[in-house]
Amino acid sequence: MAADSTLLLSLVEEFVSGLQDSKAKDAAKVKDGQFTVLQLVEALLSLTSSQAPTRARGVQLLSEVLKECYGELTEREEVLIAFYENRLKDHYVITPPVLQGLRALTRCTTLPPGSAVSMLRSLFQDVHSLMLAERACVYSMLINLMETREAELKGLGADFVFGFVQSMDGERDPRNLLLAFQIAKNIIHRGYDLKFTEELFEVTSCYFPIDFTPPPNDPHGITKEELIQELRGVLTGTPKFAEFLLPLIIEKLDSDVPSAKLDSLQTLYEHKDLAEFLEGLWASLRREVFQTSSENVESAGLAALTALTSCLSRSVLSSDSEDSLSSFLDLILKDCKHHLCEPDLKLVWPSAKLLQATCCASNRASHIVTAAVMPSLIDQYNSRTQQCSQRRTLLEVVQQFIQSVKSSQSSDSESVLSAFREALCSIMFSALSESDSSLQITATSALTSLAQLTLLLDSDIELAIDHLTRLLLIEEDGRVAAVVECAGALAELHPAAFIAKLIPRLKMRQRCLSALAAVSKQSSVVQDSTPVLLEVLSSAHKSVSFSVDEVVLACHSLQRIAEQVEDEEETGRCFHDVIIPRLLSLALQAALQGPLVEEAVLSAMVPVISTSCSRLQPRMAAQTASRAVSLFLDGDVSFLPDNSFPSHIQLLKQGDSWSQSQMVCLLMGCVCSLPRSQVEVPQIDQLLSALEEMSCTCSHQLSYTSAAKCFAGLVNKRPPDSLDSLIQRTMKRVCSELDSTSSSVRIQAFTLMIWVAKALLLRYHPLFKTLTDKLFSLLDDTDLGLMAADSFSLLMSDFTDVLNRSCHADVRIMYRQRFFSENSAKLVQGFNAATQKKSNYLKALSNIVNKLPKQVQVTELPALLSLLLEALTCPDQGVQLSTLSCLEPVLINPPPALIQQLEALVNRLLALLCSPAMLQNVRIVSLRCIHALSSFPVLPFRARVLRALAKPLDDKKRLVRSEAVQARGEFLLGSPGGR
Repeated sequence: MAADSTLLLSLVEEFVSGLQDSKAKDAAKVKDGQFTVLQLVEALLSLTSSQAPTRARGVQLLSEVLKECYGELTEREEVLIAFYENRLKDHYVITPPVLQGLRALTRCTTLPPGSAVSMLRSLFQDVHSLMLAERACVYSMLINLMETREAELKGLGADFVFGFVQSMDGERDPRNLLLAFQIAKNIIHRGYDLKFTEELFEVTSCYFPIDFTPPPNDPHGITKEELIQELRGVLTGTPKFAEFLLPLIIEKLDSDVPSAKLDSLQTLYEHKDLAEFLEGLWASLRREVFQTSSENVESAGLAALTALTSCLSRSVLSSDSEDSLSSFLDLILKDCKHHLCEPDLKLVWPSAKLLQATCCASNRASHIVTAAVMPSLIDQYNSRTQQCSQRRTLLEVVQQFIQSVKSSQSSDSESVLSAFREALCSIMFSALSESDSSLQITATSALTSLAQLTLLLDSDIELAIDHLTRLLLIEEDGRVAAVVECAGALAELHPAAFIAKLIPRLKMRQRCLSALAAVSKQSSVVQDSTPVLLEVLSSAHKSVSFSVDEVVLACHSLQRIAEQVEDEEETGRCFHDVIIPRLLSLALQAALQGPLVEEAVLSAMVPVISTSCSRLQPRMAAQTASRAVSLFLDGDVSFLPDNSFPSHIQLLKQGDSWSQSQMVCLLMGCVCSLPRSQVEVPQIDQLLSALEEMSCTCSHQLSYTSAAKCFAGLVNKRPPDSLDSLIQRTMKRVCSELDSTSSSVRIQAFTLMIWVAKALLLRYHPLFKTLTDKLFSLLDDTDLGLMAADSFSLLMSDFTDVLNRSCHADVRIMYRQRFFSENSAKLVQGFNAATQKKSNYLKALSNIVNKLPKQVQVTELPALLSLLLEALTCPDQGVQLSTLSCLEPVLINPPPALIQQLEALVNRLLALLCSPAMLQNVRIVSLRCIHALSSFPVLPFRARVLRALAKPLDDKKRLVRSEAVQARGEFLLGSPGGR
């Protein structure tokens, strides 16, 4: 035992004298049970020194050990507390380690009774004289004690709250304020004695509203929003603060600072106890909407009004209490209602917004406001027969009121608008009969809202269909989108009426095709609408002078139906048995003899088939895949309608007919969108072999590109055990063609390689590295270098027809970031090593970086800055635009590396501005970058920049001139000396 004490004393002496930092060793020995904490205290007490720093190191040793071993304490903690409280009276340099030790003790769950009170009395004596870190330590101790010794703290009564108020008073550091606000919230929410309510409010509300801007590159990461939310939680945490908070909010709303107004309004709609201050609050809210100078402040004011009304709607009424909601709504109606009836309608929108905000709050408020306002609005609309613009304004106000009622109405209650149904329907149908298209558009929106409130009778629906059909057949494009949207919404609610009345009356016009798609959201409607669309395609096939645009629109309408229709077996069967076979049949007829061979037509058919197959049930999906493979591999046309085709058609062999080989894009739509785990593609090996052959030998671009995409789509879903040998065999063939500069199919081989690389990249397959190495080597190729640089954009982009999640492709998360991290260094090395074709490396890098998420760009760009600046000198304007798009977000919060390259960046941007051959988009983004530079330390370049900006001020394009004005204004009026 004596030996242990001697060893402990020697370790303590070594640490205190500064010869060795043995605190970790001491902590380990305490944990192992070789020493106790009390023995360590005794060893420290045996050391006497007149030097305060030496004593501080002794206390620091004990505190560090306690920080590691507070859970090991089981007895005599009062000795430690007494020791530390004694040390608080020592020299000020000893205070920091003392507080660290006390903080460790507050985390101990075995403190004796009364210890928390003893520590607090010592702490509360002189908090203000402590440094920032020490004050943070005190706040942390309070939080710990509120978790572990709450009953003891509450036993102090109001003394604890008063002590906290005194310790927090005057705190300015945002890190400590976050801790202090957390303590204040605990006091409010956990039932502490709030005798000193006003004092607690005063010490916290002095920070309202928060005015804090974090310094650049703040390592603590404290934001203004965090402070606002924590303080708001304190101020709105108890009704006892209402008498102090609401006058403060009203005062801040009268200020001229938009941020103060916004914070006040957002704090207001989190408060609950409001009745006494309603008149003053309404006056402030009304002013912010009637005289708004900021859209954000107006929105916050309306949201506060809604919350205020909602709160009053939930208040419990007693027999002798005043109805606060009715009184408040009377105030609002008194100030707003008369503006709805003024001849010039000057203040109709602010008044309507305020009234609609109250309507949204509750069903009861909605009843009161609607009953008071709606008759007046209807009368006003009917009386202004010669004033079309004012009628439109009134109808828009009515439509917004209907939306507000809709948002507040519960599903099982009678609609607030039931009493006005007939009058509302009358003005809607009257507006639809007008010649003014803006009135008709507003009426369709209002009609949709009424239908969603189930206010329309069957006779109303029939009349609405008559009006909508008439408008669809009128040759005016301005209203078609609104009419189509209305028809779609009503058809979803009343499918039978639309099947009976609308579909038979629509003629073969483009606007009608969109309407057919819009109304086809239920399987019963799809059965009647899709034959009309298929007939459009059939008629075009039989016509010599058909419209490609109409055929494409019919396909887009079918695609929209496939995307939005309810996922039912009946719908799937319609697509499986009718639509997909019909499209394949029409395409094959066109390939053999008809006019529908345009690439635009086939490209429009692909998403119809792809979307349909991706949503089929597994059994039907497997049957569709089997049919498609049999058609393309074996020439089996038995499942196609109007079967008059020759037998043994060979669609995967080009022969002399590119019109047949290009149909492979439809095969891609069928087999590449199937669920990979539920449906197996039949004859997969033969199919892949045939697709590879077409990809590498066909001379028709659409054919070999579609074959390569189909091959890649299947490869992406192949099980790992059968994939490696397939890729190796394909790459052997591709590389042999690429390595032969005399080969006539190098472009075809490259196209296949890049699509296979895309398929492997998405699923993180190891063989992807082999393909990227080959791709990098081709950047120096004379013929394929530019194509290889462009292909990096393909690797990083999403495609709608293949290799996407909606087609059930195997797409791993963050594949772009992974590709960038693994290959950016190779691009830099290749650029540095290249003697020619350096621009290809710059274009490849720009294509990669431009597709990365903005957050990743900001993080990674500093390392690539020199290459990106070099890319701005590249003659390819696509590279310049892509690079500028990458740099623009980084300039908002520039890294130090960019500041060091400021002169080079300014020179390159000015060169882009002054070049007469630059594209408009390049000039615009260059000007935005120059604008962002105005907050940099660019004083040495200011005169040169201003001279250069004179030229775009006279640019032919308005958008360029606008950007130039803003940039020049910042350089003239801003702070070109830097932030």
